[in-house]
Amino acid sequence: MLLMTYVKYIEMKKMKNNLASSFRDPSGFLFVHNEELYRQINTNYKKNFEYLINSGLYENLTKNNLLIKHEEIDLDIEKSEDFYKYIKPEKIPFISYPYEWSFSAYKQAALLTLKIQKTALSCDMTLKDASAYNIQFIGYKPIFIDTLSFENYKENAPWIAYRQFCEHFLAPLLIMTYKDQRLINLLISNINGLPLDLVVKILPLKTFLNFSIFTHIYLNSLSKNIPNKNISAKETRLKLSKKQLISIIIDLENLIQNLKPKVCNTIWGNYYENTNYNPEAFNHKKQIVNEFINIINPQTFIDLGANTGQFSRSASNVKAYTISIDMDSLAIEKNCQKALEDKDENILPLIIDFANPSPSIGWKCKERENIFDRLGSNQNVMALALIHHLRISNNISINNLAEFFSALSKYLIIEFIPKSDSMVEKLLQNRDDVFSDYTKENFENEFCKYFEIEKYYKIENSERFIYLMKKKNF
Repeated sequence: MLLMTYVKYIEMKKMKNNLASSFRDPSGFLFVHNEELYRQINTNYKKNFEYLINSGLYENLTKNNLLIKHEEIDLDIEKSEDFYKYIKPEKIPFISYPYEWSFSAYKQAALLTLKIQKTALSCDMTLKDASAYNIQFIGYKPIFIDTLSFENYKENAPWIAYRQFCEHFLAPLLIMTYKDQRLINLLISNINGLPLDLVVKILPLKTFLNFSIFTHIYLNSLSKNIPNKNISAKETRLKLSKKQLISIIIDLENLIQNLKPKVCNTIWGNYYENTNYNPEAFNHKKQIVNEFINIINPQTFIDLGANTGQFSRSASNVKAYTISIDMDSLAIEKNCQKALEDKDENILPLIIDFANPSPSIGWKCKERENIFDRLGSNQNVMALALIHHLRISNNISINNLAEFFSALSKYLIIEFIPKSDSMVEKLLQNRDDVFSDYTKENFENEFCKYFEIEKYYKIENSERFIYLMKKKNF
């Protein structure tokens, strides 16, 4: 029996678990083996991969932190017939998706993609795809993660990924500029980028007068990419010199560089200007949060309902990699601008509504993971000024909230705001108080089914309480 178990263990070690998000590219795929991430390169990509390395492009991009680094590696696992090589990419602290990014983050990702394409052309290579999913963030910095996106440049050939770039990058940025940042959620139902004919209908007519937008969006939307039956697909392709390609990229760069998010007030975008905290209470709250974070001493941290990230930075300032999450697009935009200003590599602001979180989407609903699968369990979590919104605005019961946080958290810093607080009174102003379970006593009883209360304080000059909890039996 022991021998059979050992044999099974050896066989399992030789297996590889392909990532559901990595099946579209014939050049190779990502897989997990022994809890480590690897990429297989197929034989049909050998020529392009060798040129990427030998041309100096890989060294140029990785040296400037534009492309994720990798090491070539050999694995004792069964190899397929089309196997050429295994590489092990450096780890990304957290995987986020374009529909979770703020405007400024999206803009940085777009400009990075164009910079990489220009650099590639200087080495006689080009990006064969320009998916926004090829970009990830390490704190404020975007980085390109798909090593197999490069191919040899062919003289007078157009940029094959041009339309994809417009659908994945330019179109979302334009609707966030001219309409509303919240329209980024259209990407959840359009995993392959925003259809340009739809974007034409959304954008105001005045954009028709902008030559660059007219060219890259309106004219591009008219192209159906369907060749005449009497003409080959090859014959329908435009012939563009490298100089002309670079001119197109520069025009896209200039257009995107000048875009700014549409200014609109949101519910919580100016929360700290309208809060009922006085300076003494606010400072005491910061002291409590700092104390609790020092007790936890986290390497990673999740701040739910982070708003502009003021308290997230209590964790990022002590080098904890902090996922700073809020549903309010304006608040996260301010959070992102602050991270860019500070060049903070330890904070990642994301737009996510935890009452309606990022779902699993794509092929078999597995191509892009939902937020909880990405966050995992047994995390260090903070939820300040959040649960009264979830309970009263979203009708999520206290026992349901306690169960939710227990599935996510190892340590939990959480704030309880009683009904006597003016902010809660506002939530109850135009509705009947049917929330009999929303009391401090019941909050503690329900959460203590899953957590031990390590410490708690009443915030000075307020009616609020902050708790440090640790999951039971951990």
